[in-house]
Amino acid sequence: METNSKSNQTPFPSGGDGGRPEAILMKGNEAIAHAAIRCGCDGYFGYPITPQSEVIETLAELKPWETTGMQVVQAESELASIYMVYGAAGAGKRAMTSSSSPGIALMQEGITYMAGAEVPGVFVNVQRGGPGLGTIQPSQGDYFQATRGGGNGDYKVIVLAPNSVQEMADFVDLAFELAFKYRNPAMILSDGVIGQMMEKVVLPPQKPRRTDEEVIRECPWASTGKPKNRERVVITSLELKPEEMEKRNIALQEKYRKIQENEVRYEMQQCDDADYAIVAFGSAARIAEKSVELARAEGIKVGLFRPITLWPFPTKEIAALAQGKKGILVAEINAGQMV
Repeated sequence: METNSKSNQTPFPSGGDGGRPEAILMKGNEAIAHAAIRCGCDGYFGYPITPQSEVIETLAELKPWETTGMQVVQAESELASIYMVYGAAGAGKRAMTSSSSPGIALMQEGITYMAGAEVPGVFVNVQRGGPGLGTIQPSQGDYFQATRGGGNGDYKVIVLAPNSVQEMADFVDLAFELAFKYRNPAMILSDGVIGQMMEKVVLPPQKPRRTDEEVIRECPWASTGKPKNRERVVITSLELKPEEMEKRNIALQEKYRKIQENEVRYEMQQCDDADYAIVAFGSAARIAEKSVELARAEGIKVGLFRPITLWPFPTKEIAALAQGKKGILVAEINAGQMV
């Protein structure tokens, strides 16, 4: 297996016997909840919806407000939950939510507000079939919505696509890291397969939540009150003067270019001698991995390229991969959005 240097996901020790990593059997949705607590999340605001309801159910069972002080709120709707995330993140807190496809659609206005105001936050989309309310079966039909910007304006969201329960756990902390590094919303784009399946997972070690003093020091842009020794901070995406809006848009586009330069993540398997390549992400990549194995057993040289960041997308890397190949197959659980 070949993995670019930025996408190596090393298991974290979880304080098992003798300090060794302890593997636990759990669902992908449950891994999200455990990882949120362990990475120092300050608040989760969500609403139950199939197939991701175990996220908030697990948090309710774990009661992190009694251990780390992390707040867990079941909002009255997806609309309420996204604006709770906006408010908490605007104060520099690590805030997140999760939903599935129709719920994420309802959150798009809040997500575009956060992108425009440069407020970091994490969103988990455990996709199901659509359009509309659709079905409760797994799907990858939200690729366009996630990678093209499902709300208004020229904005981008960092999109991570896990293909295992382990990556569901690992990507929570990574999503927060990238969101705060670039002051930009980050999404974990999963699906009903990864959310509901059970696998062994090594959970990350417990990080302490940041103190208010640490938040103020690390997030000078955040709205944390107005003492005498600091300038007033206003969090907004609204600019009434066209020239100011133009400056903001130009600055956002420059930031997106930096993210594209620095944060592309992908994985390659058996591509060096391959005549053919399969490109797939998420749960489809797991199926493709088995297809590669079966093809190789029959003497057909096939490799697998798995985008881990769907945005920024590994465009240059796939272009290089295509050189000398007889063909490339793009496998998706949708009508062909990534292709």
